[in-house]
Amino acid sequence: QVQLVESGGGLVQPGGSLRLSCAASGIIFRFNTMHWYRQAPGKEREFVASITTGGATNYADSVKGRFSISRDNAKNMMYLQMNSLKPEDTAVYSCHATVYWGKGTLVTVSS
Repeated sequence: QVQLVESGGGLVQPGGSLRLSCAASGIIFRFNTMHWYRQAPGKEREFVASITTGGATNYADSVKGRFSISRDNAKNMMYLQMNSLKPEDTAVYSCHATVYWGKGTLVTVSS
């Protein structure tokens, strides 16, 4: 049974930082490109970042230079370091691999 479980969300002030984690089980983690997506209230889900098995990364323009994706294949973990957070980053952040999705973790950026 495949499980993707996100953690690390919360309330943060504008300009602050958060680190999200995604724990994967039931899949051969090291063989899969991993992705972060987010869905803001009333909006469609959008791509945030991805990381290949070899560590190549890709980012949405809206987060480039502020967010950093990484992975630890030995621990079956993926991370998203989010810096200089803005109110428009408020969303439920989910990890995704092949056809599987986590339930997400809520990030709220507000003063």
